[in-house]
Amino acid sequence: MADEQETTEKSTDAPAQHPTPLLDQLETGPWPSYVTGLKRLRDSKDKQYAPMMNDLLGQLEHSFTERLGFWKGGAVGVFGYGGGVIPRFSEVGDKFPASKEFHTLRVMPPAGYHYSTEFLRKICDIWEQHGSGLIALHGQSGDIMFQGCSTENVQKAFDALNEIGLDLGGAGPGLRSSTSCVGHARCEMSCYDEVRAHRTVINRLLDEMHRPGLPYKFKFKFSGCGNDCTNSVARSDCAVIGTWRDDMKVDQTEVKAYVAKAGRKYTIDHVIAMCPTRALSLNDDDTLEVDNRACVRCMHCLNVMPKALSPGDERGCSFLIGGKSALKTGAMMGVMVVPFMRLETDEDWAKFEAFAVKLIECFADNALEHERMGEMLDRIGLPAFLEMLGLDVDPNMVIHPRTSSYVRTDDFTDEANKYFERKKKAAVDAAE
Repeated sequence: MADEQETTEKSTDAPAQHPTPLLDQLETGPWPSYVTGLKRLRDSKDKQYAPMMNDLLGQLEHSFTERLGFWKGGAVGVFGYGGGVIPRFSEVGDKFPASKEFHTLRVMPPAGYHYSTEFLRKICDIWEQHGSGLIALHGQSGDIMFQGCSTENVQKAFDALNEIGLDLGGAGPGLRSSTSCVGHARCEMSCYDEVRAHRTVINRLLDEMHRPGLPYKFKFKFSGCGNDCTNSVARSDCAVIGTWRDDMKVDQTEVKAYVAKAGRKYTIDHVIAMCPTRALSLNDDDTLEVDNRACVRCMHCLNVMPKALSPGDERGCSFLIGGKSALKTGAMMGVMVVPFMRLETDEDWAKFEAFAVKLIECFADNALEHERMGEMLDRIGLPAFLEMLGLDVDPNMVIHPRTSSYVRTDDFTDEANKYFERKKKAAVDAAE
């Protein structure tokens, strides 16, 4: 009887739930809805953040009804940092007071997203204590997004996260948090040490992240092979993609085993015919022949036949610059500027780090305000950009050399040498 009375008192004291007929519709489809997750946090009446989530749902319903957003920015941060916190103040805080402040902490994840269950429990406990309990793994730049915190608790939450080894990520016109695939820790397609590359760049340029001073945001992303599991070519200003320079490795015994199991017709239809540059052919004895000069490392055949095919031994990375989503000039894919860079010796890594620093300096010195790297590249042109970075023109920078009927790939070396000779002669003539 006493328990029933206590339960009644709790339910009486709890704020009334806001009706959400429009949000309820988002839960009726075949896919999981974020609304369900918000309601689950709201209904945790023993948690201190339940009123915040209730008012958040109320404001969201209000936005759906009015077809307007009611959030505005402001100035919220932690001591010693100029970025990493995204301020959100409600313009209808009088109607929804518990969520009138709903700030987000962007926190850098471990490179390669390697977590232990103990660590995940710790961050959940911290955010339940200081925030809303709402965590997004991960944001577009790879951050752990701790969403929903009052101004008073921002510093407390950061201090607690910092004690377990986490640091704020990027926000504003500066370097953003990077993301790297799980890479060589678990993937046989990995062509370089993605985690080391990730940490090398971020550790060297950390000041550009915590104290934003660039014309606009700049993102690095690291993928160990052409599968590009971090979606870097389309969504980062500098995509570092793993590749190899020698021939693809072929285990003919495994090729035959695959053909015997899948069938010759299936192998031709789903492997040979799917090669974008027709670099593959299946011999009469069920062995595979590869035209490595035509291979563009699209990874399709390696993904379908991972036991039979694997990257070559001479591995490294490529740099593609300028990828981004829509802004001033629409979405862009990265442009190849460094076809191959080996990453094995300390000297290689020093060269890699120096190139990353040079990219940031080039962007800082030449980009206009609110202009991404791809837009700057489009504005000044690739020749001027390569000259700034001290890079020579390379035939591999051509976007579609092997699919153009006007270009013969066999003549690329000869044509490139002719270009360099003309350039050398022009320099001599100018000096005279």
